[in-house]
Amino acid sequence: MQQIKDVMKKSEGGVAQKKESLVSTLKTQENNQEIDSGSALQLFLDNILISSIPGIKNSPVLELKTGDSVRDAIHLMHEKNVCGAPITDNTKGSFSDPYIGFIDFASIVLWFFEECENCRSDTAAEEIGNYGVFDMLEQHPHIGQTKIGELAKSFLWNSYFPVHLDETLFHVLLLLSKHRLQVVPVIERTSSKLIGFISQHGVLLLLLQSSGLDWFDSIADKPLSEFRFGNEEHVVHVYGDQSMTEALHVLWKSQNGAVAVTDRKSKRVIGSIRKCDIYLLLENLPRNINRSLTVEEFIHMENDDHKTGSDPTIERDIGALLSAGFLRLKNNFAPRMDSPVTNKKTETLKQAMRNMADTKSSFSFLVDESNQATGMLTLRDMIIHFAPPCIDSSIHGCGFFESALEQTGCHVKDGTIISDN
Repeated sequence: MQQIKDVMKKSEGGVAQKKESLVSTLKTQENNQEIDSGSALQLFLDNILISSIPGIKNSPVLELKTGDSVRDAIHLMHEKNVCGAPITDNTKGSFSDPYIGFIDFASIVLWFFEECENCRSDTAAEEIGNYGVFDMLEQHPHIGQTKIGELAKSFLWNSYFPVHLDETLFHVLLLLSKHRLQVVPVIERTSSKLIGFISQHGVLLLLLQSSGLDWFDSIADKPLSEFRFGNEEHVVHVYGDQSMTEALHVLWKSQNGAVAVTDRKSKRVIGSIRKCDIYLLLENLPRNINRSLTVEEFIHMENDDHKTGSDPTIERDIGALLSAGFLRLKNNFAPRMDSPVTNKKTETLKQAMRNMADTKSSFSFLVDESNQATGMLTLRDMIIHFAPPCIDSSIHGCGFFESALEQTGCHVKDGTIISDN
């Protein structure tokens, strides 16, 4: 164990270099049976400082105030090309932590559509086609002038649980698993200044770097059929011939951030609509479009140059991908809407993780031999199987940790690790 700690201290460079040094040492010691699986994973996660991740600092970070209006927030986030922003309270005095929540662009826009739908005879999708989203904001001032602070009543805020630059990836994994966060904010300890984010996708990439080690492969090489996932028995979907009005309402109600698009006749998956696609309603949808715009027409509206603008440096740089790439509103990394990411239950967890990593997708549909959706996997569904047990948590050693603790003579009781010795 001491040898591994020395490797982590002495190895230079960022996370990739530290990982290579650690993996080499772990493989040697695993072969000599000198280290247990639980200690190996804990050591890997707890010895990579967040500050060692290249590209983790995103500057500047857009902030929204509780007193900002929905109209101004939509305009500002679209102009700055960000899909989410922390919220500061400008109605009270200063606090040690200036941020009180996090909100994403799509949730604000979908909330606006729902409010418009409830107050007019015309449907939101018809208004989008007739006037455009930005004009709708002007035509519904009583909705557009709603304050960001008021959206907390509609549960649109996400929790704000930051980590410090001098903390480790272990803390990031813990927060993503326990609190259902999409991103983890990174702040400086002395000033509490927000400097960047780490995404679920970034953690997935780091976990995959452990491929080949027994403590990772013992779980990741199992078929998906042996796992239970939150959405494995029910898929929220819309048919391709349904209207965008219906699709937007279903997406608003969905808790997963995406809905499957299926062909009504064959029931096969032909695409998906995600929250991250909502910005297209502000850019690519021309005025006076046919009011009966269907879902299938919409998912084919992405330009052929969808992938243009992808920064090859970010593609290669894991650290930058952890932060900047996946917080852009116009996300050139995401798959096209008409090219859904899928997996079969006969495939392994590792194969599904690699599939989502390679396609830069935040989810994958479980499909049968006829390509009909039977379930849905999210990034959190995968990450949680490597989550550590913790005090005051509902996590009970999921997946890997559960078996690793048994092998080392421990178990989890009431959120506490208990030694059997």
